[in-house]
Amino acid sequence: MTSATDFPEQLRNDDAAEVKPDESGELGKPGVWGHGREESDAARSAAVRDSGIIGNSAPADGESAESVSASESASESVDASSDAEAVAPASDSRAAAVTIPSGTVVLAATPIGNTGDASARLVALLEHADIVAAEDTRRLYDLARRLGVYVNGRVVAYHDHNERGKADGLLDQVETGATVLVVSDAGMPTINDPGLAIVRRAIERGLPVTCAPGPSAVLDALALSGLPTDRFCYEGFLPRKHAERVQYLRTMLGERRTIVFYETPHRIADSMDDLLDAFGPNRPMALCRELTKDYEEIRRGTIGEIRQGVIDNPPRGEMVLVIGGASDEEAEAAAPSSLSVEDMAVLAIDRALEDGLRIKDAIAQVVQEHPQADGSLANRKQVYQAVLDIKG
Repeated sequence: MTSATDFPEQLRNDDAAEVKPDESGELGKPGVWGHGREESDAARSAAVRDSGIIGNSAPADGESAESVSASESASESVDASSDAEAVAPASDSRAAAVTIPSGTVVLAATPIGNTGDASARLVALLEHADIVAAEDTRRLYDLARRLGVYVNGRVVAYHDHNERGKADGLLDQVETGATVLVVSDAGMPTINDPGLAIVRRAIERGLPVTCAPGPSAVLDALALSGLPTDRFCYEGFLPRKHAERVQYLRTMLGERRTIVFYETPHRIADSMDDLLDAFGPNRPMALCRELTKDYEEIRRGTIGEIRQGVIDNPPRGEMVLVIGGASDEEAEAAAPSSLSVEDMAVLAIDRALEDGLRIKDAIAQVVQEHPQADGSLANRKQVYQAVLDIKG
């Protein structure tokens, strides 16, 4: 994968100076690669040639952009003008087959790890959209370089902290006929990424919204897991706090569909402990990490086996967890209890008498065994008060 160090120093410095958003969230003056409409085609092609990106290829590890350019010049004997002619048709041919919808919001999926997964529609939209609303403008320009695309439109920062405030301003431009492209750092906007606010406001205002589909970590992991794909539910990231995570997982005990979660490296060990406690050791699952990248890995097994693997060999990188759905027996056993506080008090009294327990210990057991429909547990003090009321 091409990094910033693969580009000429001047190009990197200019880029760093000009990509920085201003207070409005928009980028500064047009300038080098992908920063505005004022640059000529010849200069744009020269930027591509100098950066080492010709024909969507990048310098090999340890090899500079200058050495790649020199070797190509020596072997193929092409001059600067012929290089410019060689780059332009590639961009034109990709864009020619794609219709750019005017007066429309377009949500476009970006690669989740492998640049080669970028679609022709994404390439054309990046080049021809009037406005590009990007979750991270620097990552947008990095992707454009790797794709060999020149971003002609105005670029604005559009992220979790400003998407509601920015939505109507962008839609005002759509009303005038502009094409507004919304992209996230990786994958499809709105799926754990910004985009929902502008979609909702566009619907409310009667403005068209469409998608340019593409890579999806959820679907990739589901397909590679080997678990049933006919019915599944995507649950986003597991709650960060232990207590909230445990309560949430209780609500999923009876879920018969395959379940898909996101998780981070620094929480995966704790989450696997909670999955083991909630679902037991024998549920099938898959841990999918670094999807589409060189170090892609799919760990398949039971929850107990995957948990032990996390302990022995902690996974790195972004990951997706795919959990098998509940069996009929598990779903029936996990059916929400409708026991009232009074019912639990009666059970606790019986448990205390039969097992020789203190009433408080019996209450704790009964409450733990009968979670509410939302996964929470009944208030033990209320159950204890009901016990006192029964005993009179």
